[in-house]
Amino acid sequence: MEELILIINSFQELDLETEQAIKKSFAEEIFKKGEFLVEETKVCNKIYFIKSGAVRRFCIEDGVEVTKWIYTNNQFVTSMSSFFEQKPSFENFQTCEETILYSLSYSDEQALLEYPLFVKFHIKQLRHYLSKLNEFNHLFRLMTAEKKYLFLLESFPQIIKKGKLKHIASLIGVSQETLSRIRASII
Repeated sequence: MEELILIINSFQELDLETEQAIKKSFAEEIFKKGEFLVEETKVCNKIYFIKSGAVRRFCIEDGVEVTKWIYTNNQFVTSMSSFFEQKPSFENFQTCEETILYSLSYSDEQALLEYPLFVKFHIKQLRHYLSKLNEFNHLFRLMTAEKKYLFLLESFPQIIKKGKLKHIASLIGVSQETLSRIRASII
């Protein structure tokens, strides 16, 4: 649980009361490889923090799985629109390997929002995430496949280390064969 508290404190310094409330509200869960945290058409009822492992976010587009992101250690994971609006998810979240998570239920998150320092953390973290997401989508859209791979290799090496070749290829929008050629040209 200390990893979670350190990350939260990096956004907003907590007092002891808020820290204890957070520790009581998050529960450790272990998922085997291939298990779903969130499934399309179902309401997402939890936010997860990855202690160790990896989780792939993907959608089905024209009958094909399209990887949108691969989350690794010390990252928060949830289907944001499904969780925050309590409506069915349009995406899936599946573990890539055995994954240890700290989960926070929707009702426990609502209770934590009574703590002003948790609210400050929540706002700062969401603003940071949305800013990075906006920047990432803009930059990633303009990059070639090779530049996308190099960007992931430099900025998110855990994705390259933990993701399957076909999922990384899907994430950068190329075939596995093209990704293999890109990788060969880099090495």
